[in-house]
Amino acid sequence: MARTLIRNAQAVLPGDGIHSSSGTVDLRHVLIEDGKILDADASSTASCDHLIEADDLFLLPGVIDDQVHFREPGLTHKEDLATASHACAAGGVTTFLEMPNTKPPAITIEGVQAKEALAAEKSLVNYGFYIGATPDNVAELNAAQNVPGIKIFIGSSTGNLLVDEQAALERIFAETTLPICAHCEDETTVRANAERLAGTTDIHDHSRIRDEAAAVISTARATELARRHQHRFHVLHVSTGAELVSLVDPSPYLTAEVCPHHLFFNVDDYDRLGSRIQMNPSIKTAADNAKLWQALQDDVIQVIATDHAPHTLEEKAQPYPQSPSGLPAVENSLALMLNQCNAGKVTLPQIAHWMSDAPARVWGITGKGRIANGYDADLVLVRMNSERTIRDEDQHTKNRWSPWNGETLRGWPVTTIVNGSIVWSIDGGFREKIRGQKPTFDHSRGGFWNTPDGVGPTNA
Repeated sequence: MARTLIRNAQAVLPGDGIHSSSGTVDLRHVLIEDGKILDADASSTASCDHLIEADDLFLLPGVIDDQVHFREPGLTHKEDLATASHACAAGGVTTFLEMPNTKPPAITIEGVQAKEALAAEKSLVNYGFYIGATPDNVAELNAAQNVPGIKIFIGSSTGNLLVDEQAALERIFAETTLPICAHCEDETTVRANAERLAGTTDIHDHSRIRDEAAAVISTARATELARRHQHRFHVLHVSTGAELVSLVDPSPYLTAEVCPHHLFFNVDDYDRLGSRIQMNPSIKTAADNAKLWQALQDDVIQVIATDHAPHTLEEKAQPYPQSPSGLPAVENSLALMLNQCNAGKVTLPQIAHWMSDAPARVWGITGKGRIANGYDADLVLVRMNSERTIRDEDQHTKNRWSPWNGETLRGWPVTTIVNGSIVWSIDGGFREKIRGQKPTFDHSRGGFWNTPDGVGPTNA
């Protein structure tokens, strides 16, 4: 079995796992064998077949993005699993979890398996696919195995994927066992606001239609269901400070995440960026930005994920409200956070916690999210003093644009390793023959709050 030694890396190591700032950074030599970390504190002279000299580089666990929309099958003019996984690899994302709202939607076991088969053929990085809830597919949800969890659209969807009737939600929370995540926007509130603002062509009205109340009402409703039914529940893309009241009371059943667009953009940016930042849930205020950053620092929010949901620039350029909601982000999410680290606002252990360890624990992804013995060698080397400007034309996502176009960031990935193999490097580009794997999702390990020392290797 071939061995690879990463020598002289400043490795970002896990802490106690409850507090996001508890990890450390230490000079390490990391030995990899058969796709796994054989020794996270090896000798610099350890025998190896391949040597990666990591002088002046930092080694982080690969990013796990637990909320993406990669559009395959059915919407591949916007994105597909090949182009999206290239964007992941270039951005340091080694595992993605994809949402079910493709065409057809993944609301059956067969639908999920079909997407897994496509990813096995096309994806450069590791992959998992949620099964989507409908008002009447509880039996299918219960039959699903080795998937990250169940996705509910409590608002912001149509057809069978929209589940906003209380009786249906009660059944899903009471009668299923997989962890649940949800898009939380109150459909009644959104529709009432849309009727009140009917005929608007002002992009600013998007945040008035999908307002704070819509998010707060739905998040409160969903978290109440989770607490009452004692069912593990993950609040996707928290967008308002007001939602945090549903999360501050510690619960073994609740976790939450925030996305870069809700951290970095607010309603003042519509004048500059227009529909490029049109999202569901909508962009909110600068005050909300500050409260969401603080919630990360306070461990009220555990995960950073992108909600990568690309559309073509031609689609986005349509006049509001014909312009669709969604933006690409997997390629730049880690760099955005590294830039914040260079600015002194966050630490590397916090980034590793929010973007790697915490999502692995939320979804029971064994052997991932940490630099530790026995864990999978999903790793990213970053150069913290590297400066690059995000440009539309440089993006690997199929639509070749970014809402951060023109922004210069300091701190970038330079090498991405998936299951022990280099899949991308800044100098060598992509290794097109590499394919990711489906991880093991072990929900018996109890989720985030029951795994403070990590999910552990697959064979633990």
